[in-house]
Amino acid sequence: MSDIDEKQKRIDEILVAIPTARDERELENLRIQAIGKKGANTELLSMLGSMSIEERKHYGPRFNANTANVTSAVSLRKGQLAEEAMNARLASERIDVTLPPRPEPRGTIHPVSQVLDEVTAIFADLGFAVAEGPDIEFDDYNFTKLNIPPDHPARQMHDTFYVARQADGSQHVLRTHTSPVQVRTMLKKKPPIRIVAPGRTYRVDSDATHSPMFHQYEGLVVDENISLGHLKWVLEEFYKAFFEVDSVELRARPSYFPFTEPSVEWDLRCDRSVQGQIKFGTGNDWLELAGSGMVHPRVLSMCGIDPKRYSGFAFGGGVDRLAMLKYGIPDIRPFFESDLRWLKHFGFAALDVPTLDGGLSR
Repeated sequence: MSDIDEKQKRIDEILVAIPTARDERELENLRIQAIGKKGANTELLSMLGSMSIEERKHYGPRFNANTANVTSAVSLRKGQLAEEAMNARLASERIDVTLPPRPEPRGTIHPVSQVLDEVTAIFADLGFAVAEGPDIEFDDYNFTKLNIPPDHPARQMHDTFYVARQADGSQHVLRTHTSPVQVRTMLKKKPPIRIVAPGRTYRVDSDATHSPMFHQYEGLVVDENISLGHLKWVLEEFYKAFFEVDSVELRARPSYFPFTEPSVEWDLRCDRSVQGQIKFGTGNDWLELAGSGMVHPRVLSMCGIDPKRYSGFAFGGGVDRLAMLKYGIPDIRPFFESDLRWLKHFGFAALDVPTLDGGLSR
């Protein structure tokens, strides 16, 4: 075998080995053996100078093809090795985003938010729609259309937050109750009406059981032939569902609210014989829980509803107070202090949505 044939055989072997090179270092060694300064094909090219014209015509294209073939094979394998390295890196650094983060999330649902959801779920089951209104309210909606006279103590600066006067001389207030939502509803919608209005309210008051900003829920039903008996039944069904007891006993006391006539406050039978505990539906104690009454005919009239044809009842209570009673929270002030330790202790899991069939306070 001639020297040319031996070197060509070596080049052919290198072309076979290139596609199986394990890494770039081995690939580079193969390239140098073939077309490096002392490579087999380089030596073949150096022989062209001593060849005849006919031999050059025969071997020249063949040697040049060797260079092109080796260069192409090395480039192809180099790209394959780079892709394999990238795939291996991606596999080793892969993060399964379908798994929950580590550590587990620490966020919780605030007790007030939980109770608002519970109240909404119960009244929705009773056929009530949820109605909302603005926190900054017209004086007319907050007081006048609710039959609250100009000299009523609730209108005084020591009890109500007033907003700067408007250009037309009118003055807005931070709503002192969610009753303006009832006014807005009656002005826009004709009977039958059945709504519950939960939301923030504001009054100038602050101690262990009162806050300048707190939460209320209020209900309103307006239709033909509505009576106090309907009101009592609604409240009984609500308190049974909310406190998760089989039965409750309500006691009515006469009261006074400008927007209802007659006005009634309701006490719920409870047991406080064990220090620091309260049970509902049993015992010999009573706890005041709600104010209510039949909607005053003057309120119906000011809202465009005929009081001779329609009657209605309204009721309301404190959401924060319900949370304190149900979940054993002794002081209202930490509700608004954003203490993570308090929130972790009294908070609820984010996905535990309260339902009547699944349980309100799972």
